[in-house]
Amino acid sequence: MSALKDVRRFPSFCYNCVSGPDFLQVKVEDGVAVEVEPNFKAADIHPGRGRPCVKAYGLVQKTYNPHRILTPMKRTNPKKGIKENPGFTPISWDEAFDIIAARLNAIKAKGLIDESGAPRLAASFGHGGTPANYMGSFPAFLAAWGPIDYSFGSGQGVKCTHSEHLYGEFWHRAFTVAADTPRCNYLISCGANVEVTGGPTAVIRHADARVRGYKRVHVEPHLSITASCSAEWVPIRPKTDPAFLFALIHVLVCEHGTQKLDLPFLRDRTASPYLIGPDGFYLRDADSEKPLVFDTVSGCAVAHDAPGAVPAVDGRYKVSRAITIGPDGARENFADIEAPTAHETLIEHMAGYSPEWAEQICDVPAKTIRRIANEYLEAATIGATIEIDGQTLPLRPVAVTLGKSVNNGWGAYECCWARTVLAALVGALENPGGLLGTTLRINKPQDNRHKSAKPGEDGFMVQYFNPTSAEAWEHTPTTRNLHRSLVPIVGRNGGWSQALGPTQLAWLLSEKVPDDWNFPQPTYPELWFVFRSNPAISFWQTRELAASIAKFPFMVAFAYTLDETNAMADILLPDATDFETNQLIKISNTKYMEHFWRHTGVVLRAKAVEPQGDARDFSWISGELARRVGLLEKYVTQLNRGVGGVAPLKSETYDFSLDPAVAPKPEEIWDAACKAATAALSGGTACHGLDWFREHGFWATPMSELEWYLTPTLAQQGLRYELPYQERLMRVGQELGNRLHEKNMRWWDEQLAEYVALPGWHDIPGRWTRALENAGCAPENFPFWLLSTKSMQYHSGGNAGIALMDEVSQNLHGHTGVMMNADTAAKLGIAEGDRVEVRSQIGATYGRAALMQGVRPDTIVILGQFDHWATPYIKDQERASLNTIAPMSIELTDATGSGADIVRVAVRRMERAAP
Repeated sequence: MSALKDVRRFPSFCYNCVSGPDFLQVKVEDGVAVEVEPNFKAADIHPGRGRPCVKAYGLVQKTYNPHRILTPMKRTNPKKGIKENPGFTPISWDEAFDIIAARLNAIKAKGLIDESGAPRLAASFGHGGTPANYMGSFPAFLAAWGPIDYSFGSGQGVKCTHSEHLYGEFWHRAFTVAADTPRCNYLISCGANVEVTGGPTAVIRHADARVRGYKRVHVEPHLSITASCSAEWVPIRPKTDPAFLFALIHVLVCEHGTQKLDLPFLRDRTASPYLIGPDGFYLRDADSEKPLVFDTVSGCAVAHDAPGAVPAVDGRYKVSRAITIGPDGARENFADIEAPTAHETLIEHMAGYSPEWAEQICDVPAKTIRRIANEYLEAATIGATIEIDGQTLPLRPVAVTLGKSVNNGWGAYECCWARTVLAALVGALENPGGLLGTTLRINKPQDNRHKSAKPGEDGFMVQYFNPTSAEAWEHTPTTRNLHRSLVPIVGRNGGWSQALGPTQLAWLLSEKVPDDWNFPQPTYPELWFVFRSNPAISFWQTRELAASIAKFPFMVAFAYTLDETNAMADILLPDATDFETNQLIKISNTKYMEHFWRHTGVVLRAKAVEPQGDARDFSWISGELARRVGLLEKYVTQLNRGVGGVAPLKSETYDFSLDPAVAPKPEEIWDAACKAATAALSGGTACHGLDWFREHGFWATPMSELEWYLTPTLAQQGLRYELPYQERLMRVGQELGNRLHEKNMRWWDEQLAEYVALPGWHDIPGRWTRALENAGCAPENFPFWLLSTKSMQYHSGGNAGIALMDEVSQNLHGHTGVMMNADTAAKLGIAEGDRVEVRSQIGATYGRAALMQGVRPDTIVILGQFDHWATPYIKDQERASLNTIAPMSIELTDATGSGADIVRVAVRRMERAAP
C-alpha cells in the first residue's frame, strides 16, 4: 500500500496578460505542483468568479519545462546573430553579479546619461506592463538607479491598442476602454475580440448579457471568436472602419438632428457649445481668454463658465468682439462675426459622410449602416436613469468598442475620436451602460483615475502634454524613441510614457536616420535589461530587428528558456517563475480590459513550490544587485515608499518600514507589503501579514460601483469632455511642426497632418498601396490584406513554447495555420492543409492553409506572432507569422507613434497536403 501523499493548495493569481488578475489555486502533491484549479473562495470577489482562463492551466508545464534555464549563464561566443551559437556556459550567481555590477558601476562612473542625451541603461518588459506583477521588487531597484530608457519596445505601438491608450488617457483618464457590459444593451464592436482578449471576466459578462437580451454587432474582416458569438457579423474592408463610424455619426447628427440626441449632456458635459473662430480656434473672451458660448438666456456670447448661462448647442451666432489663441500664443482679434458652435461645425463636417458614401469605401451596405445607427440611437434610451448606491445617474446602455489595428496605426485617431463622439452624442460617455475607461497608466495616481481628473484650462480636465513651446520643447531627446520630442499627447516622462512613444523609431533610427535628421545621432544603450520580452519575435521585420539586437553592447536577460532575443544576451539570469515566488498586487477600481471590480483589496501570488534548479526569487536578485552597485539604501528607501508593492510601508498610523542598511529577504519585503496594504486600504481596521495571505490568498472590501463612472466626477467639478472639437490637439500639433521646421526637419510632416480639430476621411488603405509603390513594388502583385488575430491560449505567442497551449490551439480550426476564404483558395488551387507561402515586399513566411467562409475574399489572417528559431518546442513547429514580413517604416507610423498589424501580401501553394 502506497504512502499517503502530502496534498496542499496554495492561493495564487495569473496576470500573464492584461485580462488579469485571475484568481486560482495551485494543487501541490509532495512538493510538486500538479494542477491549477479555480479559486471559488473568490467567486463573489473576482469578476471572473474565481476562474482563470486556459493560459493558467499551462503553468504546471511551464514550471517543469525540461528546457528551462536553471542556472546563470555566460555567453562565450562574442559574435551575435540568428545563425550564431551563443555558447552559453553555466556560471555561479556570484560571477554573474560580479560581471553585471562591474558594468553598472562603470556606467555610474561615466554618468548615467550618454553624449546623445539618452540613458546608458535601458530596460524592456513585455506584454502590457504585466511583467511588473512578476518582477518582485525590481521596480524599486530601477527607481533607485535613476534615468532608464524604456523606449525599445517589444511590440507596443504595433501590437497593443496604442492610440486607444493615449486618447483613452486624454478623454477617459484610462489606458483601455470598454463597454459597461453588465448594463449595456447594444454594442457595436469594431474588431474588439473580447471573448479572447478579455479572459473569463469578459466571457462570463457577455454570455450573461446575451441571456439578458443585449445585441452585439461585430464589425471585422474575418469571423473571429467574438464575431461568432455575436448577433450580427459585418465583414468590413480592412482599415476602413473610420468611414463606417463617420457614417454612423452622420445618421445621428445630420438625419436625426440635435433634438433627438442627449442635449443636456452635449450642453453641459462637452465642448459642443464652444464657438469656433474663422481660423479654426475657439473664440475667446479678450480679457479672461476663456472660450465663449452663446447664452440663450442673455442672448449674447459669454464665457463658457458664466453663472446662470444656458449655452446653445447648435447653430451660428453673432459675436461682437473676441480673440483666438493659436500656436505659440499667436492672438487674432475679431469683431462682428458670425460663429458656429463646435456641434454645428461637427454637423457641417459630417454632412458628406453618408451611409451611401461609406458603402463605396468600406463595402458595407448603406442600409446596414443606417439600420445599425438607428438601432444604436433607439437602444440609448435617452432620458432614462438608474440609481446606483443612492445616486441617480443617466442610463445609456450603448457602446462602441475598438480592437487592435482599428485603434492603432493610421486611421486610429479617426476611430478613437468617432467612437468617443458617438458615446457623447447619446450621453453614454462614462455613464452607466455606456463606454467606460479602465486602468490608468500615464496619469497619476495610477490606481484611481477619478483623482487624476482635476480642473485644467478651458473647462476641461488638466492634461500633461509634452511641451511644444519654443522655450520648453525637448530639442535634445532624452529617449531613443523621441517620445517627448515627437508625441505631445503621450505626456509626462515616466516609464509608461516612454513605452507608449514611437517604440519602432528606437529600432529604426538605431540603423538609419532620415536625410534631414537634426537631432543628436542615436546611440545604443550600454546595458540592456530584458524580462518577459521577446522583441525579436514580437515586433515587425523580425529578422532585421534581430540584427539590430545583435549590435547591443551588453544584454542581461532574465530568462525562462532560450528565446530569439535572449539568445543574443551576454548574461542569462534564471528567475523563479509563477509558482515559485510570492508577490502582492492590488485589485481595485478598474483593471485593464473589462475588469470592473466591486471590491478593492489585494491578492497574493503565493509561493507554492521551491524554485527549480538554481533559479532565484526576483526580489532576491534585485536586492543583490542593489547591494553590489552601492544602491542598497536607495533601493530600500524605494521599497519603503511602496515602489513595487501596493502602499507605502510607513504612514502616520502604521510603520512596517525596512532597515535601509540591511538587504531585506524576499519574505520580509512581502510580509511588510501585506501588512501595509491591508492597513492602508482598510483605514487601519485590518492588518494581515504574509502567513495570513498564504492561507487566505486575498483580502477585499466592498467598493461602490460609482467608481466605474467618470462623468459624475466631472459634473461635480463643472468639467467638460474635450469633444467633439479637438482645438488643443490642433494647436500643439502646429506648435510641434514649428519646432521641427525650425530645426529644418520635414521627415515627420505626414504625421503632423493628423493634428486636426475634426478628423476627416483620407485614403487610409491607400497608404499601404503608396508604401508598396515607394518601395518599388507593383501593388497588384500583393492583392491580399494580411491581418493578425489573437487566441486566448497563446497569450500573443508569449507561451507558445508550452506544449499544452499548442495542443489546445490545434483543436481550434485555423489557430495554427493561415486562415483564408475557401473560394479564394479554390481559385489559387489551395486545399485545406496545403503548405502555403505568404509573401510581402520584404520576405515570406510559411504555414498550412486553413480554409473557411468566415473571412473576406481579399483578406488573409494569421494568429499571433510565431516563426521562432530559438524557443524550444515551438521552433520545431512551422507557424506563419505576420511579424516576419511586416515592414517597419516611418511612412506607416501615425502621429501617436503607432502602426497597425496589417500588410499587403501574395499567397501561393507550396505543396499539396498529405492524404
